[in-house]
Amino acid sequence: MTHTVNLVLNGERRAIALDDPRVTLLDLLRERLDLTGTKKGCDRGQCGACTVIVDGRRVNACMSLAVTLDGAEVTTIEGLAQNGELHPVQAAFIEHDGLQCGYCTPGQIMSAVALIAGGEAADIGDDPERLREAMSGNICRCGAHRGIIEAVLDARTRMADAKKEQAA
Repeated sequence: MTHTVNLVLNGERRAIALDDPRVTLLDLLRERLDLTGTKKGCDRGQCGACTVIVDGRRVNACMSLAVTLDGAEVTTIEGLAQNGELHPVQAAFIEHDGLQCGYCTPGQIMSAVALIAGGEAADIGDDPERLREAMSGNICRCGAHRGIIEAVLDARTRMADAKKEQAA
């Protein structure tokens, strides 16, 4: 039996036929839709390499069945840059060297974007330990944590400043 899943994927409406209801969002993105920026790490929801944003929340794509997301809005790392400009979090990761091997970077960035957009990062203040705890679902095995924390704090400030400028 074929199941059709309707998604808004990176701003584009998509109707996707699934022959198997057990397909995870991660496998759908990588294997069917060629969106390989979302990484397959542990495949158990523990490392965060597969983090995407679903309806404004960070989600481990390896733990989400695609058929359960009918009508959802899904943003992957490929959907962040707009009009050829990097998202502020992407730019901050580059400027603060928040990556080494880069494997965890897409998941880290998606987690940070959702954290900032959801207001959680504002509640953290400038406390790196609280931010580390908020980002604890995303593991970096290379040890780029210092750059990641600096990047998230910087991007949060930039995004808040941009929001103030738009309101003025």
